[in-house]
Amino acid sequence: MPERAVRVVHEGHALNRDYLAMMVPLMAWPVFLYGWRPVALCAAALVTARICDWLGAKLLSHRYDPTENSSLLYAVLLVMLMPATVPYYVVVVSTAVAVLIAKEAFGGYGAHPFHPTAVGYVAAVISWPQYLLRYPTPFQGALPLWGGMDNVLYSDGISQVMSTGGTPAVERLDLLLGNYAGAMGTGPALIILACGLLLLLRRRINVVVPASFLLAAGLMVWCFPRIGNASGWLWQDVSLRLSALQFEMLSGGMLFGAVFLCCEPSTCPKNLLAQLIYGLLLGVLSMMYRYFGSYEVGVCFALLIMNAASSYIDRAVIRLANRKGVIRRGNVG
Repeated sequence: MPERAVRVVHEGHALNRDYLAMMVPLMAWPVFLYGWRPVALCAAALVTARICDWLGAKLLSHRYDPTENSSLLYAVLLVMLMPATVPYYVVVVSTAVAVLIAKEAFGGYGAHPFHPTAVGYVAAVISWPQYLLRYPTPFQGALPLWGGMDNVLYSDGISQVMSTGGTPAVERLDLLLGNYAGAMGTGPALIILACGLLLLLRRRINVVVPASFLLAAGLMVWCFPRIGNASGWLWQDVSLRLSALQFEMLSGGMLFGAVFLCCEPSTCPKNLLAQLIYGLLLGVLSMMYRYFGSYEVGVCFALLIMNAASSYIDRAVIRLANRKGVIRRGNVG
């Protein structure tokens, strides 16, 4: 394994443990809304991730390390991006894609260029949009652990409503709490923000990428709101723009992506300026997918594009700094 990858692995173990700990309060809300089915889906993903880790070690002829927990994190994050009614086989297949193809095929944790959770979600939503793009209505009772979902009431996601020019009938408090139809882990904004603050205080993530990501996305929403008929200067129609801002930023995985996906160490740039550029472009691309795409969680598609450009942005910033004499060649590393 390359020296950089080894360093990332050692630094990432503690980060992964903290992220997994954050999944506990985040899982509590979908359990409250839908019963124990979210826990069962997570269990299926965790078992699949462990089996795929073992299988990947056998196929690639390297030692299986049971203490390496990144696949467990990717599996839980993947389930959090899905509705509570998703079939178990979709969870199993997409988790296998995330671990075996996106992670193990590139050499394991620290060597993969694309975020495995984003790869697994994109594979699932393209293959089974009929399950990933419809969301159960909250507070209709516990969902069945097994069997069909024929009697479940479904609702359109907030982004789907806004894509047709409509205004979601969701109160601000419900937006903050996650009391609306959506993916299991992307709704409770207050819990996500609390988790992000704790991770920031523990220095597990830096603020540059998520802050620039949310800033760029927020500016896009302010300039081009999808609700109402905003026109004129940017300081006009303030109430309409604020309404669009709260709906866009508190739904569809924006906060979830900012806290749990954008700062993955092996896919994120290392240079500070590169991180700023990376976050800004990620925010713009995420909103472009929302405006012109048909997927609720467009941040995963945008993330894969930016993962592909991450190393290039790092190198371009270093070359520019060397050209300007900001960094001496001997200190680059």
